Amino acid sequence: MTKPTTEDGRLIRLTGICLALPETTRSFQGNHTSFLVRSKTFAYFLNDHHGDGIVSLCCKVLPGDNRMIIGANPQRFYFPAYVGPRGWVGLRLDAGQVDWDEVAELVLHSYCLTATKRLGEQARATSGA
Repeated sequence: MTKPTTEDGRLIRLTGICLALPETTRSFQGNHTSFLVRSKTFAYFLNDHHGDGIVSLCCKVLPGDNRMIIGANPQRFYFPAYVGPRGWVGLRLDAGQVDWDEVAELVLHSYCLTATKRLGEQARATSGA
């Protein structure tokens, strides 16, 4: 008999997207999960991080892009604590229907900014991007 999972469905879906990328691992730290490539974090799943009540995906973006992305859609994107000043953006997964294609695109972009050039090229080739 299979034990029912209590893991958040959004985390399950995000995990599938992230672990499909080369050499990715997943690490749990309390209410959040980190996705890493060769020990470097490229994405976080945050659930009520420090009591903020938000469920989100946080990813690395190009310098300055986080402010532009947040400005274009502040209902869905936000400036995450601690990592926002280092070029990260938060995408709310608790504010309406989640666009999983958009999630996959953000994750891939963050992965490519974090991974080696070879792994980034391999990830793009497998994703069709």
